[in-house]
Amino acid sequence: MSDTVQTTDVAEAQARFETSSALPPAETERLGTDIVAALKTVFDPEIPADIYELGLIYLVDIKDDRSVDVEMTLTTPNCPAAGELPTMVENAVASVAGVGVVNVRVVWEPMWTPDRMSDEARLVLNMW
Repeated sequence: MSDTVQTTDVAEAQARFETSSALPPAETERLGTDIVAALKTVFDPEIPADIYELGLIYLVDIKDDRSVDVEMTLTTPNCPAAGELPTMVENAVASVAGVGVVNVRVVWEPMWTPDRMSDEARLVLNMW
């Protein structure tokens, strides 16, 4: 059974954090917070906002063995950074202390729209 893990800014960026693990809640909370911080270091090379605030991260699932599954999307299927962003996400999440194997999957449903951006990203991109 999956439990939702509450982390900073999750509602704004509309990412879902789940855990199907038996890790202690305090540990999953720490991992979730640290994973969000790591994701916020990844920027689309063409957009001056991080991928988390852009709403490109759809799901982060922390497992019993500390492996992490990430579902993400891109702003468009023709995104020039399509080849590098998933690897950047994998490396960022893998850098979090206590995280095991990281699996990143790019999904296209639902399609990304600017509505997924947080207020922080809207401010950076001057999209009010």
